[in-house]
Amino acid sequence: MTHAFVFGKFLPFHRGHQKLIDFARQHCDLLTVLVCASDQEPVAGTVRAQWIRAENEKAGSHVQVQVYAYNEAELPNTSETSAAVARVWAEVFHKLLPSVSLVVTSEPYGALVAQYMGIQYLDFDVERAQVPVSASAIRADLRGNWEFLPAGVQAYYRRTVAILGTESTGKTTLTQQLADHFGASCVLETARELIADSSDFSTEDLYAVAAEHAQRIKLLRPVAGPLLLLDTDVHITQSYARFTGNGWLELPPELYALNRADLYLYLLPDVPFVQDGTRLSAPDRQRLDEAHRQTLAHFGTEYQIISGTWAERFSRATQLLEELLHSAATA
Repeated sequence: MTHAFVFGKFLPFHRGHQKLIDFARQHCDLLTVLVCASDQEPVAGTVRAQWIRAENEKAGSHVQVQVYAYNEAELPNTSETSAAVARVWAEVFHKLLPSVSLVVTSEPYGALVAQYMGIQYLDFDVERAQVPVSASAIRADLRGNWEFLPAGVQAYYRRTVAILGTESTGKTTLTQQLADHFGASCVLETARELIADSSDFSTEDLYAVAAEHAQRIKLLRPVAGPLLLLDTDVHITQSYARFTGNGWLELPPELYALNRADLYLYLLPDVPFVQDGTRLSAPDRQRLDEAHRQTLAHFGTEYQIISGTWAERFSRATQLLEELLHSAATA
């Protein structure tokens, strides 16, 4: 029986890695995928292992995923080809996987590792011709290389932003501007389609809004890019329920989970009020603003204030989203 292994950081795991695994499977009876995770790296080795298992679920027991957690102060952490480094790691691999007889890699140092382990070696697509990407390139430009990530990895790095505020604060306009700027997907406010007048609706209408908005998020999120924008969310629907004296809506936990966002932007009512015939009065707009803030406090939802002119709002929101996406790429 041929027991082979592939190894790497898989930070993040991408379609090139999967091609490597598929190639290695063709040359062995049992394949071990070894995730080498240092104590200085942001993504836990267990998370990376789960990405790989999800993509290789159909392979069953023929593919085993193992995590090797190590301390960078004790072992070298480098992708450079070095005989000294290869020798050190070869000793580690031999102790971890004493039964392996083949190593398959896309890196030049694979031959050195095989030599020091006294096993066979196969290289695969060293020039990255089949899948023209590397993990370091993805970390440097997550958005530009999004297509190379499997769905499970995309879900880990995707960020959701909810844009909230009282009536006539430009939520939908800002959502669409940000979607255009970032090339992002967005779920627009459902209530405007289901409720014709903000001063005339029932509790049943609010339940319908909450359910439909959550359903649209559920359908869009798995196919969205690295950024998903929500034009209002369930907190605002709850706020309307309380604002009209009906108390909190009894909603299931999964509905809140679907509405979860990584960043909440709250738009202040410091821009001119525009009455389009469907909105509350100007005084009620201010009262609703206070109700929204109380609702967010009740649910323990923290948010960033967006205020000023339309241009200042867009500028501040863009800055916050850039920071969020940057932190996602390095998370």
